[in-house]
Amino acid sequence: MAYDGQSNAAICMEGGKCLDGTVLIQGSKNAALPVLAASVLIPDTCVFKNVPYITDIDCMKNLLKSTGAVLEERKETHMLRIHSENIREYRLPARYVSAMRSSVVLMGALLGRLGEALVDYPGGCVIGERPIDLHLFGLEKLGAQIWTDKNRIHAYADELKGALIKFPFPSVGATQNTILAAVTARGTTVIQNAAREPEVTALCDFLNKAGADIEIEHDFIATGRIVIHGVDISRLHGVEYTVIPDRIVAGTYMFAVLCAGGNITLENAPAAQLRSVCALIRKMGADVVLDDENDRILVSTDTKRKIRNVPFVETGVYPEFPTDLQSPLLASACVSKGTLILKERIFSSRFKVVEELVRMGADITALDHERVQVRGVAKLAGRTVIAQELRGGAALVIAGLAADGITTVTDTRYIKRGYQDIVGDLERLGARISYVD
Repeated sequence: MAYDGQSNAAICMEGGKCLDGTVLIQGSKNAALPVLAASVLIPDTCVFKNVPYITDIDCMKNLLKSTGAVLEERKETHMLRIHSENIREYRLPARYVSAMRSSVVLMGALLGRLGEALVDYPGGCVIGERPIDLHLFGLEKLGAQIWTDKNRIHAYADELKGALIKFPFPSVGATQNTILAAVTARGTTVIQNAAREPEVTALCDFLNKAGADIEIEHDFIATGRIVIHGVDISRLHGVEYTVIPDRIVAGTYMFAVLCAGGNITLENAPAAQLRSVCALIRKMGADVVLDDENDRILVSTDTKRKIRNVPFVETGVYPEFPTDLQSPLLASACVSKGTLILKERIFSSRFKVVEELVRMGADITALDHERVQVRGVAKLAGRTVIAQELRGGAALVIAGLAADGITTVTDTRYIKRGYQDIVGDLERLGARISYVD
C-alpha cells in the first residue's frame, strides 16, 4: 500500500534479508522548512524544487496559506510555487504551530515582513526540553518587543535594527529565526556562535539569491560568524531554488545496511555533509565510498557481517555526529559485536526508543540521563513496537530488518513527518516491507 500522506498505517517487515540496490535521497526536511518560511519575506513568487512529500511540509504549507500566501503544488515533480505578494496575517493558527516545532521560524520572517507575529508555543516530537529562549533572545536583540500570554507568544517591532548577537549555544532554529528577521533590519547584524549546520548555510544561500546581503566566510565552521547587511524589502525578489538532499535520511539508510547487511548506493546524497557519519561507519567495519562529484555514497558490509561497535560515541553540533542519527546508530549497535556507550549531548530524554528495542531483545542499559550502554546481540526478535518520535520510529524500522520473524511498527505518523517513503525506499533495496492497515 502506497503512503497517501494521511494514513497512519503500520509498517510491517520480515527481517533476515540483506539490502542491495540504489535509492534516491529525498529533499531535506530541515532545510526545506526554513526556506519555505523565508518566502514570507519576499513580495514575489518563488519556485522550490526537490521539496520532500512529508507531513511537516504539509503543516508549513498550511501555515503559509494562513498568512495570505498562495501555493501551487506539483507533487509528482516535488515542485512548490509560492506567491507571497499579499502577506497580511501575522497570527498563525494554533493547530499547525502546535504540531511542528519548525513553525517557530515564521516569527522572524513575519517580523521582517509585517513587523509583528503571534504564535503558540511550537510543538513536534517529544524528545525532552526544547526551549525557544534563544529564538526570542535573537529577535529581542534586533529590537523586537516580546511578551507571552499563557501559551501564546506575541512579537512586535516598529523597526528592526541590526545588532551584535552572540549565542551562548549554536542553536539551528534560533540562528535561522535571527537571520530571517535581520534580512530587512536597518543596518548590519553580526551573529557570533551561529549554528554551522548545512541547513543554515542553505537558508543564507536561498536568501542571497533572492536579493539579501549575507556574508558567510570560508572559515565559517571554525568561527560560526554570519554578517547580515539589512536591505529594503523592495530589493527582495522571487527565485527558483532546489532544496538540498536530506543528510539524515541518507544516514538512516547507511545504518540500515549495518543492521541488515548488504551493498547499497545512495544517489543525490550529500556526501560532504556526512563525513563524521561515514568515518564512524568505517570504524564499525563497513566499506564506505564517497563520490562527491556525483553526489553518491556507496556502503557495503562484509558477507560475514563483521560489524563491531566502537567503544564510545557522543552527539554534537555540526560537523560532529548528529543527534538526529543517534537512534539509527543505536539500532545498528544492537546487532553489532562488542559494546558501545552512547552519549546524547544535544537533547534530554532522547532515548525513548530504548524501551521498544529492549522488547525486541536488545541489551541496552541506561547509565544516566544522557548515556546508554549497548551490548550487541546475535539477533533481535520481531515484535509489535510503537514509534514515539520521528527518528526513533525510523530506528525501529531498520531494527526490524535485523530481527527474526515479523516486526510491526505502529503510530507511523511520526515517521512520516520526516521520511517521504521509508517503506518504498527500503523495498527498492530489497527489504521485505510494506504498509499494513
